[in-house]
Amino acid sequence: MEMRLTNSLTGQVEALAPKNPPLVRMYTCGPTVYDRATIGNFRTYAVADLLRRTLEALNLEPKYIMNITDVGHLTGDNLGDADTGKDRMEEAAAREAVTAWDIAKRYADQFLADYEALNLLPPDKWVKATDHIPDQIALVKTLEEKGYAYRTSDGVYFDTTKFPAYGALSTLDKIKEGARVGANPEKKNPRDFALWKFSQPGEERQMEWDSPWGVGYPGWHLECSAMSMKYLGPELDIHLGGEDLRSTHHPNEIAQSEAVTGKTFVRAWVHVAFLQVDGGKMGKSLGNAYTLDDIKAHSASPAALKYLYYSAHYRSPLNFMWEGLAAAETAVERLRGYAAHWKKGEGHIAEDAHERFLAAMADDLQTTKALAEVWGMLRARDVSDADKAATLILCDEVLGLGLEDAATGKSAVEIPAEVRKLVAAREDARKSGDFAAADRLRDDIAEKGFDVKDTATGATITARKGEI
Repeated sequence: MEMRLTNSLTGQVEALAPKNPPLVRMYTCGPTVYDRATIGNFRTYAVADLLRRTLEALNLEPKYIMNITDVGHLTGDNLGDADTGKDRMEEAAAREAVTAWDIAKRYADQFLADYEALNLLPPDKWVKATDHIPDQIALVKTLEEKGYAYRTSDGVYFDTTKFPAYGALSTLDKIKEGARVGANPEKKNPRDFALWKFSQPGEERQMEWDSPWGVGYPGWHLECSAMSMKYLGPELDIHLGGEDLRSTHHPNEIAQSEAVTGKTFVRAWVHVAFLQVDGGKMGKSLGNAYTLDDIKAHSASPAALKYLYYSAHYRSPLNFMWEGLAAAETAVERLRGYAAHWKKGEGHIAEDAHERFLAAMADDLQTTKALAEVWGMLRARDVSDADKAATLILCDEVLGLGLEDAATGKSAVEIPAEVRKLVAAREDARKSGDFAAADRLRDDIAEKGFDVKDTATGATITARKGEI
């Protein structure tokens, strides 16, 4: 069974053709750790994890690298020119009255905690921009030696006129003159981009390094080329990222990488569509840039968020609504219930059902079709309960919903703090003899999707189970 993906470079669904199968060299653009990653950000990382798991299920061997950007990503990126504005790390440091290095550690640690909570498999290596400054400087030196770089008063820039294929990924009309703001008159071409930025006189930067061109810091695009080629070689099989990176960041990666190596940088470019909220944009200024904490505060599990991601194809915009998340939570709870209660004895894999599930995933990650195959198998009358549980758990090796934990008796559900407070209040009511209040609190707990049971050793909390 072959893996097929929508290649953004061609706009076609194509068979994946890794250069050295079964090895698949895969890179994902990770977060800029100046703030908490949102559930919109995590849609991309969940899709990357899903792809990685699918490749493994198809007996391929992904070598997976993800970066963490902790310097050089400027605020001008929001306005169309990633070479202008303030460094996001430095700006966050001023906002929170700590150092830029503190910001990097704080939000990188938070990102990794959220990543783990979502049951996303860690890459083979996390790579940080600030750990690879010499590699980035070496890349700029090579570009300069090959005639692709030139200096201005504020940095070293890539000359896009020297790279005729520039813009093929996003099409030139999306990055032509006029698409950017605050044009730098020293640029030879408006589409040229910074490889190295100089620290300006009077500017107080906490993150800066010596270089052959002067003290400064790397341009945002540089790190991904330097680090991906260091760990995966000059030719990647898959490069994945959010669709917001398609217009400039990824075309710049292609230009600087291929200018150095003369080889095709990436065989398949995979881009994940935006997550909308209530039919509109998500943004911090709009107050709807939700994080994993917001999900938990609504008595939903990280697995429910993943299930919601799977409710639309990764290339299609997904509309986030709290009602949809609640429905996803119910679906996940039902799956956990089946995994836990049907795993009795040694079940066998329902091969036909699993084959159809895997075929849907191999066909450009058709998650809605794959989930339909799962539910169809669970309803089948000619498949035993034990076989259903075994097949469901095998499918979950790709879905990553944590169903194996449910089947083995491990806690697969995080009890929200709100529910724990209600349980504690109910326990106090019972101890004081106010059983009417205790009953009301039990109902409140049930409305939030949990059952409370009184035992000799205290109250236990379990998630409510549904039916197919």
